[in-house]
Amino acid sequence: MSLAAPATAFLLNVTLGYVVTCWLSPFGDCRKCAGMGHELKTDRKGKAKRGRDCRRCQATGKRIRVGRWIYNRAARTYRTGTR
Repeated sequence: MSLAAPATAFLLNVTLGYVVTCWLSPFGDCRKCAGMGHELKTDRKGKAKRGRDCRRCQATGKRIRVGRWIYNRAARTYRTGTR
């Protein structure tokens, strides 16, 4: 048995899994603030406190997934091209 068949099946499963994830949940946690919407700072005692709002997600804690962003861009291009 060659190694190409299981490798192809694995890549197909990973790709289809990501497509389903982008379809069911188009927004994921922000990578910069870990979904909190702000950064954590510590005071001089070492106690954690709230920092500034995250600029990437505008303090929502959520960002659109890369696959969903690509799909939205392709659908918008197709829609404007067929008018």
